Parts: sequence; structure tokens; C-alpha cells
Amino acid sequence: MAFEDALKDKILKLASKQKLGAIIKYSGNSSEEIRMTVAIALGMIPTYDSGMALIPLLRDTSPMVRASACESAAAIHAKVCEEYVKKLAFTETDLNVKQVAKRAFDQLKDKVA
Repeated sequence: MAFEDALKDKILKLASKQKLGAIIKYSGNSSEEIRMTVAIALGMIPTYDSGMALIPLLRDTSPMVRASACESAAAIHAKVCEEYVKKLAFTETDLNVKQVAKRAFDQLKDKVA
């Protein structure tokens, strides 16, 4: 676990330095904790490319990752993610993800980018 915690810290530090490329390489990590941290980190970088990088995380097998990706998409107003978040808001089976997605979708649709 210490390695995973160190890696999560590294990813968040990369986000604070706006190092998008370095963060994206961890988005396929086998650990859902790492992928969730990547989703959070992407929400700290308000760019189109960051929004694009969130799309695979919005389709992740882990509900935790999908929920974090929804929150990040809303945080950076990633209009490119709006349809994916909308789909989660209305068709997701995990109730937590569905609630988070609905809030995120409301934020995304109310923003004019």
C-alpha cells in the first residue's frame, strides 16, 4: 500500500504542475485507487485535452472511478464529457455514480463554454 500511496501523491503533484501527459500514462493502471486519483488530477487541469482524457475514465469498470471522473468533468467544465456524464446520470445502475453524474450533468449543461 505504501507504493500505491506514494504513486497517488506523485499523480496529484503532477496535477499541481499541470503535467497532463505524465498523468495520463497512469489512467490504465490496474489499481482502481490509482485510476480514481488520475480522474481527480485531471479535474485540476482545465483543458480540452484533460476533458478528452476523462472520457475513458467515465467508462471505467469501477464505480468509484466513474464518479470521480464525473466530478472532475464538472470541475473543469469539460463540455466534451457532457454526453458521457448525461448517459451515466440517466442509465447508471450504481446509485452513487448516478447521483454524482446527475449533479455533474446539471453543472455541465448550465455552463456556456
